[in-house]
Amino acid sequence: MKTFVCKNLDDTDLLAEKFAKLVENDGCFVCMFGDIGAGKTAFVKKVAKHLGVEEKVTSPSFVILNEYHCGKIPIFHFDLYRLENEGVRTILDELEEYSQGRCLTFAEWAEFSQGEIPLDRLEIQIEYVAETERNFTFIAYGEKAQTILEGLN
Repeated sequence: MKTFVCKNLDDTDLLAEKFAKLVENDGCFVCMFGDIGAGKTAFVKKVAKHLGVEEKVTSPSFVILNEYHCGKIPIFHFDLYRLENEGVRTILDELEEYSQGRCLTFAEWAEFSQGEIPLDRLEIQIEYVAETERNFTFIAYGEKAQTILEGLN
C-alpha cells in the first residue's frame, strides 16, 4: 500500500503520468473508491490523456461503460454506482472479460462489486482533503498490480 499526497492539479497530473507509463504496455484492472467529487473520473481523464486519448473522457454514470480505443492501449471505464449490488451481478462476466488481455479497465464505485472484482487488480482510494488537494492510496492485489505499485515511487 502506498499513499500519495497531491497538493494541486499539477501533482495529480504527475501521478497520472507515472501511472500511465507503468500500464501502457500490459494494462491493469483498477478499482476506484472515493466520495462523490473526490476525483475518480478526473484521475481517469488525466491517465487517458497521458495514454494518448484525444477524445473527450466523460463519467460513465449514466451509460455504465465508456470505451476509448484511440490511445496507446484500450481503456474501459465502468461506473458501478447506478447498478448497486444486485445490478453488478448482471455484469460480472463483462468485468472479468474486461480484466483480460492488454487493456486498462477502471471500475468506479467498486464497493458495489461485493468482492467479485478480478483478483489481480489495483485499488485506488481517493480522499478529498481540500479544494485541490487529494490523497491517493494504492493497494495492489496480485503480481501485475504489485509491479505497478512498486513503480510508482
